[in-house]
Amino acid sequence: MQSTDKRPLSWLLQQFQLKPGKPAILSGLRSLFILGVPIGIGIMTNHAAESAIATMAAWFVGMVNVDGAYRQRATAMIAATIGVTLMFLIASLVSNNLWLAIPTTFLVIFIAGLASLYGNVAASVSLITSIMFVISLAKFASFSNWSTLILHCALCLAGGAWTSFLLLGLWAVRPDVPAMQIVANCYLSLSQFVNLASQRGVNPNERQEWTRQFLQAQDTVIQDLTSARSVWTTIWTRQRGATLRGNQLLVLIEDVNQLVNSVVALSELLAIASEHQLFYRLQEEIQQVIEQLAIALQMLSEAIYKEKNSVHLGDLDRTVEALEYQWEVLRAQVFNQTINLQIDEYPDVVNIRKITASLTKLAQQIHTDADVVTDLIQGKQGSITQRDISPPAQSEPTAIIDTLRQNFTFESVLFRHALRLALIVTFAELLASVLPLPRGYWITLTALVALKPNFGGTSETTVQRVIGTILGGIIGISLILLLKNPLAIAVCFLFLVFVAMSVRSLSYSIFIILLTPAIILLLNLIRAGGWEVGVLRIVDSLIGGVLALLGSYLLFPSWERQQLPAQLEKTIRANLAYFQQVIANYLHPEQDASADSMNMLRHQAALENVNANAAAQRLFSEPRHIQGEIEPVMTLITYIRGFFSSVTTLAEHKREFSGEYQFTEIKLLTDIIIQILENLADALGQGQSPQPLPALDSYLEVIHNQIEQLHTARLSEIARNSQTLTSTLQAVREQTPLSTELDRIVNEIKVMHCVISRLQE
Repeated sequence: MQSTDKRPLSWLLQQFQLKPGKPAILSGLRSLFILGVPIGIGIMTNHAAESAIATMAAWFVGMVNVDGAYRQRATAMIAATIGVTLMFLIASLVSNNLWLAIPTTFLVIFIAGLASLYGNVAASVSLITSIMFVISLAKFASFSNWSTLILHCALCLAGGAWTSFLLLGLWAVRPDVPAMQIVANCYLSLSQFVNLASQRGVNPNERQEWTRQFLQAQDTVIQDLTSARSVWTTIWTRQRGATLRGNQLLVLIEDVNQLVNSVVALSELLAIASEHQLFYRLQEEIQQVIEQLAIALQMLSEAIYKEKNSVHLGDLDRTVEALEYQWEVLRAQVFNQTINLQIDEYPDVVNIRKITASLTKLAQQIHTDADVVTDLIQGKQGSITQRDISPPAQSEPTAIIDTLRQNFTFESVLFRHALRLALIVTFAELLASVLPLPRGYWITLTALVALKPNFGGTSETTVQRVIGTILGGIIGISLILLLKNPLAIAVCFLFLVFVAMSVRSLSYSIFIILLTPAIILLLNLIRAGGWEVGVLRIVDSLIGGVLALLGSYLLFPSWERQQLPAQLEKTIRANLAYFQQVIANYLHPEQDASADSMNMLRHQAALENVNANAAAQRLFSEPRHIQGEIEPVMTLITYIRGFFSSVTTLAEHKREFSGEYQFTEIKLLTDIIIQILENLADALGQGQSPQPLPALDSYLEVIHNQIEQLHTARLSEIARNSQTLTSTLQAVREQTPLSTELDRIVNEIKVMHCVISRLQE
């Protein structure tokens, strides 16, 4: 979850915060080479203006955002190359007639807006082709004769083909590179997630901020994991079966999934333990192990990314040994003082023992993954087994038509967005054409890029773009005044492009700050303007941003407050399905669900949690009088995610559950919990108040009494012999964590019920 701080300075600084990760230096170098060649040819041949067409096409095709397999990227880049050339051709044919250019603009932008129906890749291609159309219509296109038009289209095609050849030609040598990189990203984001877990309970006064960061890191891992599975499936299901390398990557992907679950469960255990003094006697050792786990995961990420075996786990092993030793010392001290040990303190001992065991298992899992990474790098078979994966359904032409037909209605959010986008961009184009505005197409470009399907996305992009353009314009004006040599301007332009493309994935605001002076320098390089260009760009961006905001606010807006209940209902139902399956595994261990089925339910619940959080963040950006009360929404999402963590902890604990010791009240309690969650989901979907809560505490009281009897019996055994594994000890180990998590689940459901009642009122 992002910060909700609305203080002007804090809010402004948030727009320039870097996302987790490293600058994409390779992407910057590629962009440098992509643009340097056509610019260099233009300067050497004294055809800088003509080379700008090829440079624009090369740049835009290189900016197509595709994180996927070779085939996906090739398709997208070829489509983008053809698209930008086609847009240049259309713009050239209509540019001399305003009353032909305006309806053509509307039609082109409307069709491009509908492309987002078919996913992010189609949306990315449609955006860059739309930008090419707007720039060509205003700057490059003018139909004087067919020979010039054919030449310019050829330059456009050559620029896109140059980028495609350069990027796809390099990738063809190693088509599995995307899978390697995205698996490395999974382990890197998992490392950051684990590192945050080590800070659990360190500073109770900053618990809220820690929770925000922890959930945000968890979302990042889930998104990276989803992308990794998608890329793996795209690459290897087109073959008859996965190669050895593909199978090893699949094992690593699925191990990330298991490690995430274990870390979520560990965080729950730490939350419980940190409320009691006994935990602090082992806190330092526990924290050291978690920190070493994070370091080990980072080393795994680097080893996969660089394909160098540099994973050394000696420090991790030493911290685990130190923790196990200190646990034995603590256990001996506690059991030697059994006579003074209170009955309500015994669950703390059980919980700390479980934390120690969980950390040991995590370390063992990382050792296993390190062996797989070594085999992957060295090309060895190792000990992994072949895994089957169901290939995704391929898109059929009828499916494409059906998708368009189903969304060609005013009820569709994306249809309304395409229509809104077309209207605003067409109006901006008309405004720029009618009014005497030098380079007025920048107004159109800003409106095109800033306008998003929701007001929150539009306002965020507009603010980032306008602020970035103002700062970047000032930098560009300063550079124009300082630099007089064309070679120096070209070098500075390429440097700005290199840095901008390197940080593009980390901060859109900083990307715009660097991109703006680069464009100003490029126009100066081709003698299309001086320092005044910077001032014009700032003014035009402000006008375009205002148009985008007005369009998003006035033209059939899609307010998040209206859509949020449906998303929250979907989120609760996904978490409920996950809970039902976990509890079914406890109550009917002989009918234990398959690991694939459990993983699917868990992953679906996690994705819906991410979607609910994203919806809440969009709500923050809406006008205050529209968004209503935010605090209940965020509280509800926080407790839904707490419920997910509790269920995941139960799922992890199921590995140690034999099923021999069953409490009748557990089935009764979980049946009522399921009924309550179903009612809460119905209440959100139907806009009604939920039914009153039944007496959940009465069931918990019976379970607590039974647990207390087990603990009393176990303490009596310890007094006689603390080393023997008895049926009572087994029951204590199985039932204590189960009882604790049910306590937490009941508390979470009470809060969820209270918040939903407030929302419905």
